[in-house]
Amino acid sequence: MFVILSGLAFFAWGEIFSLFPAASGDLFGQQFATTNYGLLYTAKGTASLLVPVGSLIASRTGNWLPVFMLAIAFDWIAALLALLALKPLRVRWSSAKAAEAKAPSKAA
Repeated sequence: MFVILSGLAFFAWGEIFSLFPAASGDLFGQQFATTNYGLLYTAKGTASLLVPVGSLIASRTGNWLPVFMLAIAFDWIAALLALLALKPLRVRWSSAKAAEAKAPSKAA
C-alpha cells in the first residue's frame, strides 16, 4: 500500500518538480533559471510553515472549514495575481523578444 499510495501522491503533486521550473524558465529566461527555481521552492517550504497556523485555527474554532476557506481565498488571490501581474509581464517579455529577433543584428 505504501508504494501504491506514494506513487499516487507523486502523481498528484509532481507538478512542483516539472511545471514550476519550466514556467520559471519561460517567464524569466534561462540565465538565472536555477536561482529562480530555488526561490520558488523556498517559497513552497516557507508556506509549509503555515501548517501549524492552520492546526491552531482548526483547534480554536473546532472546525476545519475556516482553514479551507482561507486556503480557497489564497488560491483566488494567487490566480488573480497570475492574471493581473504575471500575464502582462509575460506578454511584454514575449513582445520584446519577438522585436529583438526581427531586428537586424549588429554583427551583420
